[in-house]
Order: sequence, then C-alpha cells, then structure tokens
Amino acid sequence: MSTPTRLFLIRHALVEPSARLTMYGTMDVGLCELALRQEAAAYRWLAARLPRPARWLVTPLSRTRATAAAIFAAGYPPAPLETRPALIEQHLGALEGLPHDRFFERLRHPPHPFWSIHWDERPPGGESFADVIDRVGPEIDRLVAENAGGDVVVVAHGGSIRAALAHAMRIPGEAVLSFSIKNLSLTRIERVGPDWRIAAVNEEPFTLPAEA
Repeated sequence: MSTPTRLFLIRHALVEPSARLTMYGTMDVGLCELALRQEAAAYRWLAARLPRPARWLVTPLSRTRATAAAIFAAGYPPAPLETRPALIEQHLGALEGLPHDRFFERLRHPPHPFWSIHWDERPPGGESFADVIDRVGPEIDRLVAENAGGDVVVVAHGGSIRAALAHAMRIPGEAVLSFSIKNLSLTRIERVGPDWRIAAVNEEPFTLPAEA
C-alpha cells in the first residue's frame, strides 16, 4: 500500500459575539477574545495532536490565521502559513451580514436542519453549498498532488471542511451537512493511492489532564 497523504482539517475558533448575531459567511470577522482564553486546553491538545513537520494552510479570512497562531502559541513549532482562497467559507452573497431572522426570511427554500441554507440554494451574488463542493474538491486534489505522502494542516471553516468530506466520500451535499464540525475540532482525511479514507470527523479534546 502506498504512503497516505494526510490532511488535518481544523475549524477556526469561535468568532466575536457581534458577528455571531449575523450570517457572516465570508466576512472577515475577528475571534472571540474571551473564548481564546477559555479554550487554552483545546489549543494545547491541537498543538500536541498535529503532525510534525507539516505544511500549514489557511484561508484569506483572518480568523483562520489567528487560530493557527494560537495553536503555535500553545506549543506547536511555528510554521509558515500559506493562504488558499479556494478553501474559504460559503459565500452568501447579498445575504451576508444580515441578522439571522432577516436572513431566513429571504431564503427560497427551508434551510437544512444543521446548516443555515438548503444545500442547493444559491443566494443572490453568492454560492450554494453544491458550489462550495465544486470549488473545494479540486483544491483538495491539488493538495494531494503537491504533498504526496506528506502531512498537511488546514485551518478552514465548517462549510469548506464539510465540502472536503463530500468530495472524499463522493456523497451529495445534503447528506454531508449532517456532520457536526465544531469550532477547534479536527477532521482527518487521507488519500491512499486513488482512494480517500476518512480517518476521523469532528475530533474534540473531551478530556485533558489538569495542569500541574
């Protein structure tokens, strides 16, 4: 069996409270400072859990770069951060920035139970989740080609991580939206020869030893 190419996908940390009142999508919002302090154990867990060495990628949104910086501060040796625009969150077009109630009023179809919008609905000037899969899938394949047999850490978003799973599993967007992808969770997919293997989804640091 060939050496697998492993992708470690991390969803960025919790964003600031004011942003959480809106459908922020691809808006460049900051992280929650209180959560950054409260989630110190999660950053230490990630710093110990991630492979060394690895190639590190982020998206153009600062919340992914800030999350990576917090992991480095928690003990992972700092690494260069490369920006990959194709791994950004779903773009909600003209509906970005709306409060939740006004956002849902503007939708043509009922949203998915575990996502803010129907997987095939494309907001004005934006993209559907199906479009996100079409964008993320080829980028994931490029990462495998660029890093054959190596390890890649990607700090990204709930939507783009689900899209990577949909691509790897060859399943429709509606089905993959049922996966929970929590902030600071770790999802691992591996390419072995021509095939994808799902190693883990939504790993969390449920228990950690207390600090001395």
